[in-house]
Amino acid sequence: MVLAELFPYANIVYNILTVLYVLSVLAVIVVVLSENRNPVKSMAWVLVLLLLPVLGLVIYLIFGRSLKGMRLISRSDLRDLSHLNDYSEKVELDEELSDSSRQLITLVNKLAVPHMFEGNDIEIFTSGQEKFDALLRDIEDAKEYIHVQYFIIEHDEVGIQLLDALMKKAREGVQVRLLYDYIGSFYMRPKLLRQMRESGIEVHPFLEVTLANMAFRVNWRNHRKIVVIDGEVGYVGGMNIANRYITGDKRWKPWRDTHLRISGEAVAAMQYSFAIDWNFTTRKLLTSPTLHYQEPPASSDYLVQMMGSGPTNRWNNISFVFFKAITLAKNRIYVQTPYFLPSDSLLKALQSAALAGVDVRLMLPRKTDSVLLRLATGSYIKECLQSGMKIYFYDDGMMHAKVVLVDDEFVTTGSTNFDFRSFEHNFEFNALIYSKEFNAKMKEIFETDLEQCTRVRLSWWKKRPLMTKALESVIRLISPIL
Repeated sequence: MVLAELFPYANIVYNILTVLYVLSVLAVIVVVLSENRNPVKSMAWVLVLLLLPVLGLVIYLIFGRSLKGMRLISRSDLRDLSHLNDYSEKVELDEELSDSSRQLITLVNKLAVPHMFEGNDIEIFTSGQEKFDALLRDIEDAKEYIHVQYFIIEHDEVGIQLLDALMKKAREGVQVRLLYDYIGSFYMRPKLLRQMRESGIEVHPFLEVTLANMAFRVNWRNHRKIVVIDGEVGYVGGMNIANRYITGDKRWKPWRDTHLRISGEAVAAMQYSFAIDWNFTTRKLLTSPTLHYQEPPASSDYLVQMMGSGPTNRWNNISFVFFKAITLAKNRIYVQTPYFLPSDSLLKALQSAALAGVDVRLMLPRKTDSVLLRLATGSYIKECLQSGMKIYFYDDGMMHAKVVLVDDEFVTTGSTNFDFRSFEHNFEFNALIYSKEFNAKMKEIFETDLEQCTRVRLSWWKKRPLMTKALESVIRLISPIL
């Protein structure tokens, strides 16, 4: 017996469903175009919707929606939090500070909560072991509270060691609060969570994904790495909590990354960022104080701003800062990033700087942990080389540092990769430092890393296999939505 005899209205139902599906796709395309996004990104979504029937629509509903304008914290809670973290005291900028730095400071004050912190000491870590040892020492010395936020906390030796240290302090009466990204730390085990809570740790996943809310949450991840201890010491940078940053694994040597330990007034801005994410996750207002120093905590006196960025912001905050810093450059721009998928404006800013005689250097890992992102990155290299940019492949393991160094005064480092996801979809956090001394230290580190690099030459880059070039071109089409 044929299907039509069993279901006499099957053809009618099929036609109706087809019409509804086509109308749904057209409606989504209208929404995509009406949002006036980056044209490249809009076209990428239109291609996905047209070339992947049904699946394309599902992908868009999960990954393509915009969170612009969504509030992480209520206006009243934000007002109360701002009163608890008063940044109203104006810092007198040094007369020797360059005009470029002054413009960047003004930009950051317009994009985020206006603040500028002087009297900060900063320790730079490029070794995962050194950073982890320092963090454990500071945790052991904590007396009042410890606030921890990481994208990834692996269930390995390093992860267990950190959590054991936190549970020990919680049992001693120190207030410990822990935020972890639900997807980044997907394998956080229920037994371990129960042990932490029984020890007294308040632990919560950021943007927990369930079947019911998957379409609203799975694409937006909290990529921040922030630790605040007693309001005196803060950690920010690119290192997660995992063995690969210290011992490496079967595939990798220890990952090369950059992290900062900051003591001074700038810790208050790290606390402020953590408090907003904590409020969004728990609906509790965090009132833990930060220490106000009468004198700089050490011999250094770095001028620091902190910048958070995320998909709910009106502007792509950190992307704006990168763009402004690059266009202001007069002598040099050094960039370290594990993934290089720039927006069209950032790509042109780097190329125009190189064409104008600025020394533009881009350091990338030779091998990455993502084949797709490696291919997408490869599609940009030829045109960068043609503009005069110098590109280096880091050969000694995975280059995971996220650093932008401009001229001899400005440096920013933190959790932000030089790619679409960090600029538009992730919640990120960076330190911005205005200091010739600090800039010189970071320049020296960059130049030391160059000793482990191979410079990419246009002549041999053109000789890549035809299949590799084809794959890079295809992946680049969808790079804005990776």
